[in-house]
Amino acid sequence: MDDAAELRYYEDEDTPGMKTFKGATTGLVAGTLWGTIIATWHDVPRVERSVALPGLIRTLKMMGNHGATFAAIGGVYIGVEQLVQNYRMKRDFVNGAVGGFVAGASVLGYKGRSISTAISAGAALAVTSGVIDGLGATTRTDNGKEYYPYTTKKRAAVE
Repeated sequence: MDDAAELRYYEDEDTPGMKTFKGATTGLVAGTLWGTIIATWHDVPRVERSVALPGLIRTLKMMGNHGATFAAIGGVYIGVEQLVQNYRMKRDFVNGAVGGFVAGASVLGYKGRSISTAISAGAALAVTSGVIDGLGATTRTDNGKEYYPYTTKKRAAVE
């Protein structure tokens, strides 16, 4: 895998539907973890006689709520990005920006129940996605060196 064209070839093995499913699943996992953190960070609920295990129930509700929200954002984002990419026949930052705007405006706008929230959330996700895609979105730089988890040189025999 020496050049970017070869990496894109391997990236295109998944269908748009599979990419959307993976985006939603990743969002579900991330949202569930985030919901767990938020639930433990907030105040412990008061103990009620009619509710068994109120802390656990509240935690599970928050985990489910955040998980569903993140899954919807991930699925809508990747789905719209793939639709725009297939329509435009280009792979650039515009696809992600459109996907981010639609995901933010639809999912977070629906939860916020206002047009201003929808536009703000859509714009925030669009700008974030555009900046990340525009800057290359890579954590690896090709410096021409290959790193192995082992050495390829023989050691001198110890006498």
